[in-house]
Amino acid sequence: MTTIAHSELDVFPLCLGGSVFGWTVDERTSFGVLDAYAAAGGNFIDTADSYSQWAPGNTGGESETIIGNWLAARGRRDRFVIATKVGRLNGLSGLTEKVVRQAVEDSLRRLRTDYIDLYYTHADDPGTPLEETLAALDALIAAGKVRHIGASNISGPRLAESLETAKRTGTAPYVAVQPPYNLMEREPFEGGIAPVCEREGVSCVPYFALAQGFLTGKYRAGGPAVPSVRSTAAGAYAETPRGREVLRALDTIAAEHGTAPAAVALAWLKAQPHVVAPLASSRTPEQLAELIPGASLELSPAEVRSLDVASRTTAADTRPQLG
Repeated sequence: MTTIAHSELDVFPLCLGGSVFGWTVDERTSFGVLDAYAAAGGNFIDTADSYSQWAPGNTGGESETIIGNWLAARGRRDRFVIATKVGRLNGLSGLTEKVVRQAVEDSLRRLRTDYIDLYYTHADDPGTPLEETLAALDALIAAGKVRHIGASNISGPRLAESLETAKRTGTAPYVAVQPPYNLMEREPFEGGIAPVCEREGVSCVPYFALAQGFLTGKYRAGGPAVPSVRSTAAGAYAETPRGREVLRALDTIAAEHGTAPAAVALAWLKAQPHVVAPLASSRTPEQLAELIPGASLELSPAEVRSLDVASRTTAADTRPQLG
């Protein structure tokens, strides 16, 4: 286990993403993935109120509902660290005090719990004063509905401004950030957010840890098409010289450790400063089995360096946009 900074939240060093629950994975299969994760020692589960409003027939809250049903069926709520988010649900977007108050009640109901361990703002809301948002989140902590707060999809300058505002107003600060970060997409975190994390001691729980599936090794230049909702982005990575170098380095290290490339990619992230638990999702228990070793795999300094070098090869390559 590892601890999120400025908190008592001890988490498994691989966070299970719940975006696929209720989207590409039905409730029965979701239960199987959650059971397998828990059986492996996992306790850190991530979702959002907006998951998965983009799927036909969905309106949002589907992932939270499945996780809540699973928690109720299995018991031991106190064993798990549940993270969810506010701010991107259609009809309940932004970070005003009114939205935060309503959204948390809806999430608590769907999750079938009376508290959320880590409550992220899902996206920045420049139209709402930081003082208003932070005061609303602080009130949730005071009421016992939320234990700690974090920020997803926030820039370095806005994170710094938010932390300064929390200090000035005496409200609870963000203890964690959740940006996109992986071997193929390094600069947004390392260049903008990491310096703030270093200065303020904020933990990172990066999403897109496997570059939308590319770092599993299933998507390769000239290889057969892999049916996936994220195959376009993953396939675009495969066509770049940098993508090929990264896969080559992952394959070599994975073979030396007798594990999957995905586990090595997660272990590389885990070795980066401020990262406490990379976030990845799985559609089946079999997929999850390839990821779990990444929670305990320790790469040598030489292996970390080889992946660093590969991931910076031909840095000017055109990269697909992360969505």
